[in-house]
Amino acid sequence: MHSRQPWQIRQKVYAPNKSPNMKIIKNTFVLLLVCAAFSVSAQDATEKKAIEKAIMNYVNAFYEADTTKAYESIAKDLAKRGYYTTKEGSVAEAKMSFEQLVRLAQRWKSTQTITAETPRKVTVFDVLDKIASAKVEAKWGIDYFHLAKVNGNWTIINVLWQDHPKK
Repeated sequence: MHSRQPWQIRQKVYAPNKSPNMKIIKNTFVLLLVCAAFSVSAQDATEKKAIEKAIMNYVNAFYEADTTKAYESIAKDLAKRGYYTTKEGSVAEAKMSFEQLVRLAQRWKSTQTITAETPRKVTVFDVLDKIASAKVEAKWGIDYFHLAKVNGNWTIINVLWQDHPKK
């Protein structure tokens, strides 16, 4: 029979990293990581929706001839450049300022048939805290966007587009 000292009887020995305090610390750390992941995910979803809204404002400025949507989501110093196939089959370049975009949006719908099936697919590629990139597939073709967060709102700064590729 082993003889024990009184202090040994009352003492509970824990393996390294198995103490109750260490378990609490580990569980708390895991919980904080999970909460942080959900928070970032929710924030990303909110930012993505705001970017999609800015791009849909751009599209609907044309589809609905509603230029107030252009003023809401497009920078006044917009840089827009596009490439399209002419009737003769050559590729032409078109540059457009914000003012030209607004004038085109005012008259574009009158020359087009827009339905619920008209393309308007938005894809957000990348979202950072100040900038983002995305694209839209629309009736006229495919547009790529650079956006910046200006005064808390996502604003379209650059647009590069082309008509639909030949199939």
